[in-house]
Amino acid sequence: MRISARADYAVRAALQLAASRDDGPMKAEAIADAQDIPHKFLEGILNDMRRGGLVLSQRGGNGGYRLARPAESISIADVIRVVDGPLVSVRGVRPPELSYTGPAESLLPLWIALRSNVRAILDGVSLADVAAARLPAEVSALSDAPGAWVNP
Repeated sequence: MRISARADYAVRAALQLAASRDDGPMKAEAIADAQDIPHKFLEGILNDMRRGGLVLSQRGGNGGYRLARPAESISIADVIRVVDGPLVSVRGVRPPELSYTGPAESLLPLWIALRSNVRAILDGVSLADVAAARLPAEVSALSDAPGAWVNP
């Protein structure tokens, strides 16, 4: 699985908003500066997140962006789906829409299992979890597993 720059920036922007939710709306420039995200690129991402119902925008001198719902109710998967679409696809196609034959036939259950595990992790972690540095125990266990941080 590959996380796009767009998805990474969107999650980081959402986390910035989650961390500053009590401070009122946050300007895109401030989010971009805080997370070292190109401002123009972030504007497009924030618009997608607004259309996807994850953020609200407010115009004016005291305007900016804020989360549309509590950070506890927005998963990392929600953010990625809004800006990038399905979490797992093969050649741009969702796994259930694929079919294989012969020795490749068992690839389909493998892709489905991969999608299931990605969903379990990303749907199970909220913006609030990450912003507070309290990942669920099962996620922490995976990141603590021997070899998890080593590239083969």
